[in-house]
Amino acid sequence: MSSAIPLNVGIARSAGTGTIDAEGAKRVLLAEPRGYCAGVDRAVETVEKALEKHGAPLYVRKEIVHNRHVVETLRERGVIFVDETDEVPEGAVLVFSAHGVSPAVHEAAATRNLHTIDATCPLVTKVHQEAKRFARDDFDILLIGHEGHEEVEGTAGEAPDHVQLVDGPDAVDRVRVRDENKVIWLSQTTLSVDETMETVQRLRERFPSLQDPPSDDICYATQNRQVAVKAMAPECDLVIVVGSRNSSNSVRLVEVALNAGARAAHLVDYAREVDPAWLDGVRTVGITSGASVPEILVRGVLDMLAEHGFGDVQSVTTANETLVFALPRELRAARS
Repeated sequence: MSSAIPLNVGIARSAGTGTIDAEGAKRVLLAEPRGYCAGVDRAVETVEKALEKHGAPLYVRKEIVHNRHVVETLRERGVIFVDETDEVPEGAVLVFSAHGVSPAVHEAAATRNLHTIDATCPLVTKVHQEAKRFARDDFDILLIGHEGHEEVEGTAGEAPDHVQLVDGPDAVDRVRVRDENKVIWLSQTTLSVDETMETVQRLRERFPSLQDPPSDDICYATQNRQVAVKAMAPECDLVIVVGSRNSSNSVRLVEVALNAGARAAHLVDYAREVDPAWLDGVRTVGITSGASVPEILVRGVLDMLAEHGFGDVQSVTTANETLVFALPRELRAARS
């Protein structure tokens, strides 16, 4: 993994709060960066612009991003989410989610004459290209990721005869390869950096000639959000991660917070899911959100905490993100 992530931790105090360790003071540490990454922003805007251009109903294969609020909001606007292409009427418009799809899904859509718009995150597309490249060179590809995750299914589908899924360190002993000198690892983009590197280390112990991908597969946003949580977790009695339970990167943030020293950590979709009992005896609450979470949901949690005396909000900044991805070509003229 890249070691170039800036770890310049700055704690910006709100006016008049004094020292951050003031005895008995209640405070919130707010991680920055958090929330939408460039790939999620592009995917959600892709659906919104496609609705403007083509009208409802608009079909999306799987959830456009793994966030309950985003999916429910788009459904109210006329988006129909489906599991497979055969659920879409012939000739209709179908958007592929940010997690990517396999060539077989593209082919199935073509046989139904569907007008497809691909909202796959460009960083996921990069991993797809790597899988195809190393399959052409006849490597065994060890794909580190979670079984059943849509991104893993899409990547593995690019080279099914060459890809083996490695679902965590405990799966390493089951890996079998044809030639130990032609083995490379790739990964799902939304994993825990630490757990992934533990898996890589175990793989390298078995296969000393294991090759690394040309560049990091775990995306910059996933890494940045984990770094921010690691920076604030040791000071937190409680960390609240805003995100959905099917969001891999959100679930990982809970694990990262606990491993980095937070006394407790919970995942919630909405402020109403925060149990006031979690706040008993708590002085410092850390808040972050997964890469598919709109900021309005974080603001809801901040408002709820303010009602319980946690009105002092201090930012913990470890990186600044400026990356923007272009919309799919057929929608670019629609972006203001």
